[in-house]
Amino acid sequence: MAEPTVRPRSFWAGIGQGRHVLGIVFMLPAAIFLLFFLTYPLGLGVWLGFTDARIGRPGIFIGLENYELLWGDSLFWLVVFNTVLYTTVASVLKFGLGLWLALLLNQSLPFKSFFRAVVLLPWVVPTVLSAIAFWWIFDSQYSIISWALIKLGLISAPINFLGDVANARASVIAANVWRGIPFVAISLLAGLQTISPSLHEAATLDGATSWQRFRFITLPLLTPIIAVVMTFSVLFTFTDFQLIYVLTRGGPLNSTHLMATLSFQRAIPGGQLGEGAAIAVAMIPFLLSAILFSYFGLQRRKWQQGGAD
Repeated sequence: MAEPTVRPRSFWAGIGQGRHVLGIVFMLPAAIFLLFFLTYPLGLGVWLGFTDARIGRPGIFIGLENYELLWGDSLFWLVVFNTVLYTTVASVLKFGLGLWLALLLNQSLPFKSFFRAVVLLPWVVPTVLSAIAFWWIFDSQYSIISWALIKLGLISAPINFLGDVANARASVIAANVWRGIPFVAISLLAGLQTISPSLHEAATLDGATSWQRFRFITLPLLTPIIAVVMTFSVLFTFTDFQLIYVLTRGGPLNSTHLMATLSFQRAIPGGQLGEGAAIAVAMIPFLLSAILFSYFGLQRRKWQQGGAD
């Protein structure tokens, strides 16, 4: 009896049956994209931080000289303080107001879908347009806020929002909070809707108050979402450039300069590409800290699902 002939599988048939190989093939376009548009610019920026490159010439390797120069630069440390202050205050306000808004939108309200769509508007408006609108709102002579307060008799002269150090810092933080609240609110609202209502019903039957239900049910189950959302919020805020550049360009007296804006100022208008790159690289430890915050939040998610810590 003749043995059946076994036809050799074609190359494409082998790929189709090999799940790991097929996965690698599908990931190749994304990997190539990240390599050219993320890894290469990041590596080039790190390299430039170790050189004295300027616009028009590549420069030579100078080691840690740029970082030593920044270490003794009082303006750089002022900018670090500004960036940390700006990021901390804005992120805390965005989280508090965003969580409150998410809890409100999670209730049974009339026209709930309409309000959810309206909340997204500050997020979808281009940042430059938002900054221009706030630049008009904070104008030293024609500010609508100053006009309203004068009409109410609360002040006698317009407020210098962007010309005073304290007012300028508060103004740019307020603009950033207004723009960032929708992202936090909608993301947390999506997390709230994954929590089963039966948990709250059981807690209510056991006599738990609304605060106790929030503290022992809502907040623990929402913690992984909070970790991820706040990580992105901190990253967006820490690397903010457009809002500051349009509103104040770092003034007055460098009180609103952030690391991103100072890096641009030193590298492009100032022509010192190496020094600007060094300032940008100095942002990496802060960004890694935010990523670690998200990682530990996801570890808590494993614990909630019964996995190992």
